[in-house]
Amino acid sequence: MGKKIHLIVAARPNFMKVAPLYHALKATDWANPVIVHTGQHYDINMSDAFFTDLKLPEPDIHLEVGSGSHAEQTGRVMIAYEEILKKESPELTVVVGDVNSTIACAMACSKYHYPPEKNLPFTQTKIVHLEAGLRSFDRGMPEEINRILTDTISDVLWTPSEDGDENLINEGVTKGKIVRIGNIMIDSLEMMRASIEKENVCEEFNLKKSNYAVVTLHRPSNVDNKETLKKICTMLNETAELLPLVFPLHPRTRKNLEEAGFMQLISNNERITLVEPQSYIRFMSLVFNCRLVITDSGGIQEETTYIGIPCLTIRPNTERPITITQGTNQLCTIADINSRVKNILSADYNMKYKVPDLWDGYTADRAVESIKKILE
Repeated sequence: MGKKIHLIVAARPNFMKVAPLYHALKATDWANPVIVHTGQHYDINMSDAFFTDLKLPEPDIHLEVGSGSHAEQTGRVMIAYEEILKKESPELTVVVGDVNSTIACAMACSKYHYPPEKNLPFTQTKIVHLEAGLRSFDRGMPEEINRILTDTISDVLWTPSEDGDENLINEGVTKGKIVRIGNIMIDSLEMMRASIEKENVCEEFNLKKSNYAVVTLHRPSNVDNKETLKKICTMLNETAELLPLVFPLHPRTRKNLEEAGFMQLISNNERITLVEPQSYIRFMSLVFNCRLVITDSGGIQEETTYIGIPCLTIRPNTERPITITQGTNQLCTIADINSRVKNILSADYNMKYKVPDLWDGYTADRAVESIKKILE
């Protein structure tokens, strides 16, 4: 059967990060990767389609914790995953990113010790944090708290870039715990590139290649406040005059637009195409063929840097600053967007960027080598 390794997934960015690692582990003769889906985020378009696209099997274990407050989610995942630890006794658990399930499963592992057998000492599941060391330095973000705490209690910290290493060293982490493996999101992108390039999703929505923007907005700071949401709708209408927009609506964003009565502010604009959340392949097809991206998401800042597409991020900070210092990303306010779009569309716009080291499609292979060393 091989050594049991739990891979924790909770939200669709997790699926993209776990898929290459799952496939790389499955190809060995010594590992038994087990996918544990906490059910923290569940929507058929945002979960099942991603498993299909990324060629992942049905999760081996479903915790089905559902939605709730941060405390409720974290508590439910801890309770449910501790029960799994009692039954499964994995040798290693990989937690991913910065969602509530990440810290909950890491805490469950760090506190649960298997009972001794044959007079052996108590043992504990090794915890590895995939995408460690990212910092926005904004503790008002729940994700920042999750990142800091997970890094503190994990045994091995897999970082995607040099700035992650520096953040951890500045926090007093010993260098021996830090392993820079690169950006595993790029592995997923390269794994699926052929399928992405076969799609022409923009044509389905009557959009011309390189002549539209992709919009993704879901963060509470942008979509939960009625006044801010109205400003975003106004901004989208103004930006749509410059180039057409396609906007896959996150369930949270759709709900807030409908409850505020703002949906018609943008749905009546012929130059704004509102669509359901897209599968990974379909969404990346839209990104590959767009002129620019307007977002508040995390992973897309990295993907646009890798493929060389301008990204305007409506946030005061980012935990991925390398996408700004080396990549194609710019932090913006809502009021900034129009002028930034005009600049990108201008004839003299010259975007200089560099793909960071180890963003090369081989991160999962380095992760597998790291696991092998840990288990040895």
